[in-house]
Amino acid sequence: MSSAIDSTTPLTIGSLVFDGLDQIDLTGPFEVLSRMPNVTYRLYGLTDAPVRDVQGLRITPDAAIADAPQLDILHVPGGPGQQRLMNDTATLDWLRAQAAGARKVFSVCTGALLLGGAGLLRGRRATTHWNSFHLLPLFGAIPVDARVVVDGDWVFAAGVTAGIDGALRLVAEVRGDAAAQRIQLDMAYAPEPPFTSGSPDTAPPLILAAAREAARDLAGRREATAREVADRLGIVATSLPRQ
Repeated sequence: MSSAIDSTTPLTIGSLVFDGLDQIDLTGPFEVLSRMPNVTYRLYGLTDAPVRDVQGLRITPDAAIADAPQLDILHVPGGPGQQRLMNDTATLDWLRAQAAGARKVFSVCTGALLLGGAGLLRGRRATTHWNSFHLLPLFGAIPVDARVVVDGDWVFAAGVTAGIDGALRLVAEVRGDAAAQRIQLDMAYAPEPPFTSGSPDTAPPLILAAAREAARDLAGRREATAREVADRLGIVATSLPRQ
């Protein structure tokens, strides 16, 4: 683990928000990271207009990305709306600029693909949602099948609720284990899921098949875009991990 940053040092945290994000990718980490001492947390959209998450929840950015200061911690959530931003120049330029100056970069779910679209995953150990995990080599990443992956000052959380785990790991990185443990306790975060169907390895085969079928169109479009990005970045991935 890297050395923690003294709690008297102020940190500026910013999350990218966009239409079609998955709100738990945003609000799970927000619940954790906003509890750290001496932080300022803001949401940044492509504009300052409200966006809606994939289920219709209205979220209002604090400001547009063009007006964001240099962030100490950059948080990139995912969700189906990520696909529309994969070739958005303003978004990708902003991600590159922020990542270059940030102390920590944190992605959740398919937020990793946005970072990949910006050319920021080359040679990095990373993870993402199980239905997009096999695409990581197309961005030059080293796929690691884990709920949370730490690569230097970068933290990657897998699908959706893994953002809470990743955020706690990030707190431990920047404020120390005790701070992360206190936040976990205050949140009463001690999950006891009623089923064991939270991953492809444990879900019943019929449930997994239905989930893959429901996401088949989006998955196909994501793969096509990932291959376009690979061509743009000059990345050759001769074989992809098994989906």
